[in-house]
Formats: sequence, structure tokens, C-alpha cells
Amino acid sequence: MLHLASTSRSRVCGFLRADGRRLVNERGEEVILTGMGLGNWLLWEGYMWRLYGKYDRPRTIETLLCELCGEEYTADFIRRFRENYITREDVRRMAEEGFNSVRVPIGWRTLMKNEPGYPLIEEGFALLDRFIDWCEEEKIYVILDLHGAPGGQTGANIDDCFDDRPRLFTDPESREAGLKLWRAMAERYKDRWIVAAYDLLNEPLRPERDARYPRIPDYRNDLAQFYRDCIAEIRKIDTRHTVQVEGRNWASKADIFDAKWDSNLVIHFHRYWCRPDIAVYKEFLAKSAELDVPLYLGETGENNNEWYAAMYPLSLSLGIGWNIWPWKKMACTNSPYSVRPPKGWEKIQQYGRGGERPSFAEAQAILDGYLENMKIENCDYNPAVTASFCRRPGSAWKAADFDELPGRGISYFGEAVLDRGIYRDGTGMRLVGGNEWNQLDLLLAPGEWAEYSMSESAAGGTLHIIGDGEITVTAGNETLGTGTLPLDVKIPAGDGEITVRITGNARAKLHKLEYR
Repeated sequence: MLHLASTSRSRVCGFLRADGRRLVNERGEEVILTGMGLGNWLLWEGYMWRLYGKYDRPRTIETLLCELCGEEYTADFIRRFRENYITREDVRRMAEEGFNSVRVPIGWRTLMKNEPGYPLIEEGFALLDRFIDWCEEEKIYVILDLHGAPGGQTGANIDDCFDDRPRLFTDPESREAGLKLWRAMAERYKDRWIVAAYDLLNEPLRPERDARYPRIPDYRNDLAQFYRDCIAEIRKIDTRHTVQVEGRNWASKADIFDAKWDSNLVIHFHRYWCRPDIAVYKEFLAKSAELDVPLYLGETGENNNEWYAAMYPLSLSLGIGWNIWPWKKMACTNSPYSVRPPKGWEKIQQYGRGGERPSFAEAQAILDGYLENMKIENCDYNPAVTASFCRRPGSAWKAADFDELPGRGISYFGEAVLDRGIYRDGTGMRLVGGNEWNQLDLLLAPGEWAEYSMSESAAGGTLHIIGDGEITVTAGNETLGTGTLPLDVKIPAGDGEITVRITGNARAKLHKLEYR
């Protein structure tokens, strides 16, 4: 079950609050957040520019641009980048896709000067104000994410730190600047109900031993104390907004959450490049039950469409909202939108690798092309990406990715005795093939069955089932089709969700389902 009613934008209504393990709106209706992350807008990441090596974060990319184009051009480029990368039309298209939320990753230097006392930058806040206004017009909740805190909270490129060390936890001035920034955001947005949550720190504390970075001490206690202090500072100003807290190791660990630090708290975690089964949720499900708090899969993505069509329907069936990373980036097929590299972009890349330097005029012309290409109307749309998130027409998934919930005898039934220890352990379903989840097929003996939930379409659709053997396909009490695989069955038109059951008539091997 996808719980699509809880993801509807019709439920974007008033301040969100934690109600046990759920989020609810001002009418007391459950809201499951689904949306996109705006990576690269207010905190640049080199890979989204197709730049690598040392040009992997804002401060080094700015240095590259200054060398190529001059300081005056670079300052104006930053201003125009922020105007063009995310516009009113981006927000409209997110609403058109049905998303009810958006996460805004913020680099602290967008909102504060790196000067004594860390003065605030009004132009940066005005940029956020305008974006929040657009989201309120479209009924899309906003999560404000401090993606790069003063001094750096991660110790890696993603926080725009100076030397790959998380100095937020070692430098008193950086720590106070981080608290000051959250006080300023709380003061500015305390009355904005369309702001769903304050995400206090993105992916704090990378692994202490990581071959790519210098070794760092164990700062877990410092992280937990920063969260407690930050929440206390926010609550002096704002008692209504939910606060989100992320664990260490790229937000993949729940071990710092030793208490329920606030009555309106959400535990936020990330998942990338994992097997898309319930095992990857278990640590956080246990912590949610222990503390009686909601969960939010606040960053995930950068994979392929079949993985999306397995991972995110499962998350929804668990009642866990998600936010996919990112909305757009350069030359991609696995984000909703792809920015076309401008003519001559390879010259920028080559210079970044030590190659010949283009002239000021040529480099500026190339960067001007990038500014035009990043506008959403000039990007290439990848419709299969967003179709995969909730299994809309245009998506496809492996037969092994049947509905794992509510459970055996309700959403699937098989009588296998032994698990292979690869995927979907304990279900009793026979999975055969290779040693990775995406290499597995599903065997159904006569009378065994599996269910698959998907989104309905106003125009209806066709489910193309690939495999060998004989099956019957039903939806509720209606038989949609029976016969030998491969088999096409018609999916009725609608505007909600539908669950189909595939039952083996004779021994059948299911490989893949394509929703057309």
C-alpha cells in the first residue's frame, strides 16, 4: 500500500507537527512528505557541474571561476546563478508532478558573511522568502536544510568546509555562528506555516576513518550537544515548527539519539546505494518505536529507475516520507531534469584538470551558456524518473519487489523453506538468479501469489508482465487477465492507487513488470 492519500497536496494545510510516529497537519490528517531536494542551488557541488577533483565545493569552484573569468564576473555569476537555477517555473513543475514538499539545502555563506560577528546577508534571506512564497502559492511544504554550517559539520566537500574537518564542533566562533543562524531563521520564519521543518544539520560527522579525508576524532557527544543547544535556542523564539535531526556517518546511523529531545522532533536519515528492502530501514524503525517519533528519509536517490521503483514504494508502505536528490544536475538520466552542458564546457573541465586556460571572453561566454541552460524550460526532462517514485505509467520494476507489507498471507504468499540470505529474507518467497537484488526472479508455484501496488492513471494503463509460465492477475475481486507469460493486462483508470495480485497457475517465473 502506497498511502497516496497522505501524500496529496490537498493535505498541505497549516503547521505540521509530530503526533506519535506520524506527522499531521492542522486538521489532524496524516501527511507523508514526498518531494525533491534542490541540490546545487544554494550550495554548489562539483559533480553536478561535471567538475571533479579539488573543484568539488563552493569555495573551490568560486576560485576556479575567478581564475577563468575575473572577480567581478564571478560575483555577478553567483547572483545570476541563484536567480536562474531555481525559478517560479521549477516550483510549478514540482507541483505538477504531485510533490507535496521540497528540501532546500543552504550553504551558510548564502545567509551570513564570513566576517567578525558573522553579519547576516539580507539578500540571501530575501531569496529564501521569495521561494517560500512560491511554494505557499503551489501548496508545497518547505524543509529548510542547513547543508553547510559555519566551519563545516561533516568534514567533506558537501559542507563547503575549508580543510575537510568538521570545525563546527571544535571552533567556538563557528559553533556560535551556527546557533546564530538558526536563531535568525527561526525569527524570520516562525509564522510561516508552509515551512514544514528545520533540518538542523545535513549529514554531520562523516566516518572517522575515510581514505578520502584526514582522520577525525569521535565528535558524537559534541553533535548531540549541538542539537540540544540548537533546539533550545529555536524554542525561545519558535514553538511551532518541527525540528529534524540527522545522525552521523552521512546520516546513516541512529546511535546518537539517546532521548526524545523535543516534543516536535523528527528523526531524519539518508539511504543511497543499498539493497531496497526493509532491512535498510530497520535501525531507524527501531529508534522511531523506542522514542515515539516520526521518521523521514530526507535524502536519497542517485540510482536507477528500477531501484527507485523498489525503494520508495516500500518507504511509503512503512509510512515514511522521502526526498529525492537532486531535482536537476548536468548531463544526467537519473534526476527529473538534466542541464545540458553549454557549448565549450569541456574547456572549463580541462582547465580544472590542469589543461589550457580559455580566454576571459571565451570562459565568460561558456558560463553565460550554463546560466541559460540551467533554466528549467531549457533542461531535458526524464519522465521515467518521477514515474518510478510511485510506480506511475512509464515505470518498471523487478518481480522480486512485491509488496513486503502488510506481510505474508496478506500481500504475498509463498512456501519456500530456505532463504538465500540475499534479499527479502523471511518472506518464504522463492527468489532465484544472481547474488544481487536486481538479478533475482520470483518463482511462483501453483497457488502462490504476490501483490504489487502502483499509482492509477486518469487514462488507465497496461501492465506488461515478463517471465515464463502461466498466471492469473486480479485486482480485488476483478480478474484482469489470465494466460501464459509474457502477458499484458489492462489497468483501470483512476486517481488513487491500485494493487494487483499475480497468482501462479502452473509453475511460473516472473522477471519484470512494466507499467505502460
